[in-house]
Amino acid sequence: MAKPSGPQGEESAIARHVALIMDGNGRWAKRRGFPRTFGHRAGVTALKRTVEAAPTLGIEWLTVFGFSTENWSRPPAEVAELMSLLKHYVDSDLERLEREGVRVHVIGRREGLSADILEVIERAESRTRANDRFHLQVAFNYGGRADIADAARRYARALAAGEISDEGDPEAAFSGFLSTAEAPPVDLIVRTSGERRLSNFLLWEAAYAELVFQDVLWPDYGAEPLRAAVEEFKARERRYGRAEADDVLAAG
Repeated sequence: MAKPSGPQGEESAIARHVALIMDGNGRWAKRRGFPRTFGHRAGVTALKRTVEAAPTLGIEWLTVFGFSTENWSRPPAEVAELMSLLKHYVDSDLERLEREGVRVHVIGRREGLSADILEVIERAESRTRANDRFHLQVAFNYGGRADIADAARRYARALAAGEISDEGDPEAAFSGFLSTAEAPPVDLIVRTSGERRLSNFLLWEAAYAELVFQDVLWPDYGAEPLRAAVEEFKARERRYGRAEADDVLAAG
């Protein structure tokens, strides 16, 4: 039985766009008797492994949850560490990403970020802007509800200004105002560490994404856990609200 293609025609067996909630850094460090910051640093190494592995599995877009709008409520020292990790990742890996054809996108609110973080984001995006072999999308100072609220504000302003029409498909028009507008639909969302919730990540984009929850803590992540998630995705039938093929045949 052929599997149905997705809303925009892509084969559902292909996880073209995978999103990752990188969870478990603190627990990984605690089990080893180290502070949480040690786990965050190990998580950067895991991210490098995962980005290198993703294209070999047919993934074209990888979106990772780097820093949420809720993370500001963590202790100041941990927030500072999380901020420094973006700089560390870019400083240590940007040359390779640029050389290997990876384009870096950063989504989320820029307001409230320090000048040095904004410089890192602009440097990563500008130096990789011409690349198209693989897309790495980093959600930084990002929250799904905040992104929808911001998009709604921009959408309403565009309607009031006559820049867009209220005719046609309103969902498609609205999605063009989200920070993820350039990306294809999310096929698969993976959360590590055994937790089973989205935690305000890609709420609009998750509508028809497959969800996979893995018990591995993020610092231990890499090619094999990612491969396992993709294989689980391939085994599923994505129906997008349609009946199962066997049910349709039986009804006929």
